[in-house]
Order: sequence, then C-alpha cells, then structure tokens
Amino acid sequence: MYAIIKTGGKQYKVSEGDLVRVEKLPYEVGDTVEFDQVLLVSGDEVKVGSPVIENAKVTATVEDQNKDKKIVVFKYKPKKQYRKKHGHRQPYTLVKIDSISL
Repeated sequence: MYAIIKTGGKQYKVSEGDLVRVEKLPYEVGDTVEFDQVLLVSGDEVKVGSPVIENAKVTATVEDQNKDKKIVVFKYKPKKQYRKKHGHRQPYTLVKIDSISL
C-alpha cells in the first residue's frame, strides 16, 4: 500500500515504514505529524482525489531535523575582476511513515 502526499510544495510517494526527507517542519524530534493532503492511495484499489481525498491521513514520526550538504554558488564575470562565492545548506525534516488510513 502506498500514498502520494503533498507537503512543502512538493509531492512524495510514501508507504509504511519509509524514511522520507521533506521540507523543514516546525516539530521536535519524536513528535507525531499528520499529513492530510493525500492525493492518491493505492492498496487493493486505487483512489484518486480531486485534488485531495476526503478523510485520508498519513501519520508519521519526526526522526531528525538537520541540514543537507552544502552547495556552492559561484558567480563571476570574465575580465572584470568580479567574483562572488556563496554557500547554502537547505534544512530538512526526516520523517518515518507509520500508517496510511482512509
């Protein structure tokens, strides 16, 4: 059984027991999170929402709050002595999917 959920402007395909990195959520480690924007649930039969399925929930537990690997943004203009180096680490929340319910 799997579901497609929407959080943080992105869509994720999840099933029970999966560890999923989502955009940063305002919860502490060990808290329970409910995703109520469920777009599709596939089990014995496929249910598709328009746009979401009513009364469908995906329950998850927050495993970790962390930052991703650093990316380096380097801008330059040739022959003009212009160089700019900038780094960024995107924060994320690691969640473990506990249950999918309709």
